[in-house]
Amino acid sequence: MRTSIVWLILVFLLGLAMTSCCTCGVSGFLKKSDALSDWFSIPQIDLSVQTERQVIVDREAGQYLGHPTTVLLEDGRTMLCVYPKGHGRGAIVYKRSVDGGLTWSERLPVPENWSSSQEVPTIFRMIDPSGKKRLHLFSGLYPIRMSVSEDDGMTWSPLAPIGDFGGIVALSSMVQLKDGNYMGLFHDDGRFLRATPGPAGFHVYKILSKDGGLTWSDPVEIASLPDAQLCEPGIVRSPDGGELAVLLRENSRRHHSYIIFSRDEGQTWTVPREMPASLTGDRHTGKYAPDGRLFISFRDMGKESPTRGDWVGWVGTYEDLREGREGQYRVRLMDNAPNATRISGDCAYPGVECLPDGTFVCTTYGHWTLGESPYIVGVRFRMGELDAMVR
Repeated sequence: MRTSIVWLILVFLLGLAMTSCCTCGVSGFLKKSDALSDWFSIPQIDLSVQTERQVIVDREAGQYLGHPTTVLLEDGRTMLCVYPKGHGRGAIVYKRSVDGGLTWSERLPVPENWSSSQEVPTIFRMIDPSGKKRLHLFSGLYPIRMSVSEDDGMTWSPLAPIGDFGGIVALSSMVQLKDGNYMGLFHDDGRFLRATPGPAGFHVYKILSKDGGLTWSDPVEIASLPDAQLCEPGIVRSPDGGELAVLLRENSRRHHSYIIFSRDEGQTWTVPREMPASLTGDRHTGKYAPDGRLFISFRDMGKESPTRGDWVGWVGTYEDLREGREGQYRVRLMDNAPNATRISGDCAYPGVECLPDGTFVCTTYGHWTLGESPYIVGVRFRMGELDAMVR
């Protein structure tokens, strides 16, 4: 009799579990009681063991190389990459590829004061109202400084302040607005926005340029929350051009990553909304594939993710972002080896480029070899190859 009662209880509990699974659409997982589950239900494939896809951009024994950003020039094959000798802070290293990231130059000459960089360098192509193309490199903390090249990166000006303000991971993303102006995004936690530190708290800011990036406005806040630490904004424009989405890291690790939207070219923004666990991570960087889908690269920080702390990517549509859906599938690009900062992860401030033939070239740093310093690696793939692996 007692055995029968136990079996009845087990069957009842199993029924509750299956009901919960069906409700959240997750096969084999219980839905958490909170509004957003820490699990994700979409498939995840693994490219980390496919070493034939990997290209070493730079590696130096005993030297930490981190946080690269890339830019692809208009010829569709010349790619530039900048990164610091250190964790954010450190002398900026500069390399060039003329074959879409298959091979890379030696370290190229740079202005002397690039060695004084205090923060993650970022690089962007911008065009002024007269049609003049320039490259702009930014280095953050106080003040944000900029270096400019007018010859496609052959020579550069020294770093110089863009205003009486600073910020962290500046500028983490950039977009050209419909009026031709540029909007750059960054964040600060109160320490670097001004010469004198202000109240603690994470805030996301925009700055605007009307002359192709040569001069910049003062920062204007676009997002913050009292109980979350929003930072490292990554911007994506909708396929129809009418909306901007910004994906945000949540630094306290109490929440998923967040997203905000604007339908008036960044003048106003929606209230930040948490994203699914499938997109929870740091330093989101996205590009569209030829078929219109998005590939978004980031450091996986999902609480229950089997690849937490690794370099991963997300495949889905812009509508998935807008509707808060999990997406189509995820990809582990490389496995970040155990190290002193493994708890929080230390990899994947990525450059993401899509070549004219549809090849994605994703470039980042990480602890790719156990016991060795981080180094810079690129991973190459086409969306069709990933689709085949999922099938």
